[in-house]
Amino acid sequence: MNKGIRYAVGAYAIWGVFPIYWKLLQRVPALQLLGHRVGWSFLLLLVVILVTKQWQAFHAALSGRVLRIYFIAAVLIGVNWLTYVWAVNAGFIVETSLGYFINPLLSVLLGVLFLRERLRPPQWFPLGLAAAGVAYLTSVYGSLPWIALTLAFTFGLYGLVKKIAPLGALYGLTLETGILFLPALGWLIFADVGGQGAFLHAGLTSDLLLVGAGLVTTIPLLMFASAARSIPLWLVGILQYIAPTLQFLIGVFIYKEPFTHNQLIGFSIVWAALLIFWLEGTLARRRRSALAVTD
Repeated sequence: MNKGIRYAVGAYAIWGVFPIYWKLLQRVPALQLLGHRVGWSFLLLLVVILVTKQWQAFHAALSGRVLRIYFIAAVLIGVNWLTYVWAVNAGFIVETSLGYFINPLLSVLLGVLFLRERLRPPQWFPLGLAAAGVAYLTSVYGSLPWIALTLAFTFGLYGLVKKIAPLGALYGLTLETGILFLPALGWLIFADVGGQGAFLHAGLTSDLLLVGAGLVTTIPLLMFASAARSIPLWLVGILQYIAPTLQFLIGVFIYKEPFTHNQLIGFSIVWAALLIFWLEGTLARRRRSALAVTD
């Protein structure tokens, strides 16, 4: 197994077991969790840039256009992180996994709508099938599975913005968390002054986990960025299902979240859509390879 694959598997595995980490901080309000995740991530990334003597290069890369692009990215990832930590600690791990199962197909659709990318005719079928799965789950729930859709749309749009974003992974994430840093710090100070702050008030274990939120956020992102440069995109696409699969299994088997027969039907429709999409892509790559050899 080459280094790129190890990094990708490691990143997705860390994301997959995220629910266990956030469950350890279940008593901390979601907005404070977000504040600590943003704050400690920014400080850690800033230290990396300073220690590696990249501050001047980072500062030189900033411009009005760059700041506007990354402001949008920061808002999207902030909403995504907030929704995720709230959902995990409110007992909706299974639905969060649905969001990340849907995300790859939604990203493809966003590419068609905004980047004018073209799909092969057979690729439209799994997109329609995934929409049918969401529609079925909506009828089962009696309302839209808004947690899954919020996670899928915010992360899909975040990926879309990053497609046109000019900075690399380290500089980009530093800027995104930097944009959110002052609002996050302000909220944490407000909560502490109001007697609701968790940091330094809930025990050493809680404090260490809150500080560690920066590490568990930045490490898999940097691992993924390194992996994406060294392994094929199709392999990244396959490995990305490690994370929602682990989240789903953790929600059902560790935290005993309900998973009804009707939910199984809806999830199975989405899983079938993903399988069909993957198989179609695999066959298309083989056809291209065969044609290239023939030529």
